[in-house]
Amino acid sequence: MKEYFQLQIKILNRRMIDFGLPILIGYAILPFVFVLLSNYLFEKIEFANYVYGLVALIFVSKLSEPKRNDFLKSIFNTYNYKKLRILENIIYCLPFTLFLIYKKQFVFSILFNLSVISTMLFNFSTNLNAVIPTPFGKKPFEFTEGFRKSFYVFPIAYFLTYISVSVGNFNLGIFSMLLIGIICFSYYSKIENDYFVWNYNLSPKEFLLEKTKTCVLFFTILILPIIITLGFSFINQIDILIVFILLCYAYLTTIIFAKYSSFPNEMSISQGILIGLSLVFPPILILFIPLFYSQSIKKLNTILND
Repeated sequence: MKEYFQLQIKILNRRMIDFGLPILIGYAILPFVFVLLSNYLFEKIEFANYVYGLVALIFVSKLSEPKRNDFLKSIFNTYNYKKLRILENIIYCLPFTLFLIYKKQFVFSILFNLSVISTMLFNFSTNLNAVIPTPFGKKPFEFTEGFRKSFYVFPIAYFLTYISVSVGNFNLGIFSMLLIGIICFSYYSKIENDYFVWNYNLSPKEFLLEKTKTCVLFFTILILPIIITLGFSFINQIDILIVFILLCYAYLTTIIFAKYSSFPNEMSISQGILIGLSLVFPPILILFIPLFYSQSIKKLNTILND
């Protein structure tokens, strides 16, 4: 079992290196970013502990992937398998637990850990071959593939919107929209084979425009229930809602351009830093979007013909 956790650490280190992030810097930055985002959530949302626990459960739920657990069962006996799953769940939720303790949410922290440990008891059938339908047709793969992997997040986001209206908390509604934005943002982390880019038979400018239009359209479809609900329920704050919608569009456009600015390679550490800076200071996107766009055109010129 010790070797298993050592392997997981090596995999994490390798992913940081592949991303272009030095290991020491990665282990220094990640806790800082985690605490910063956690603290922001607790400052802006009234029922932050429930939202926080929900986000943590979504994060830990990835450990319940059927194929992964079938593989573990083939290696470990029943006792060691259950022991491993409990330890994994506790380790994964440890940062969330420590922050809840820091916020003096002692009772909620205990209930949260019990919920996390209990997820180990669920057995997911690997015989289920049903294909989850998506509203995206045969358009580019990012949303179709991403939606099927994260479909459970959307009912949660819509439920948070319902709660925000019920308790009159506009910030919680905005958070639910941003949650979907973050999920869609993650869809563009996967680099496709250059053949699938070449297959578009478009110029680099047309290709980027097609990708951006598709992203904006599909993201709008996913947040439309939230926009309508918040628009009618918080009519006096419609201007703030519009600003956040436009910000989501801007960040999604940025990640598309950033992805293809280094294509067919993964994004570099410098690009990650620039995107991180834009999250802290959104107005700087005015500079970064044209920068990533011009770099994307140069990279795509080697694959697509003007």
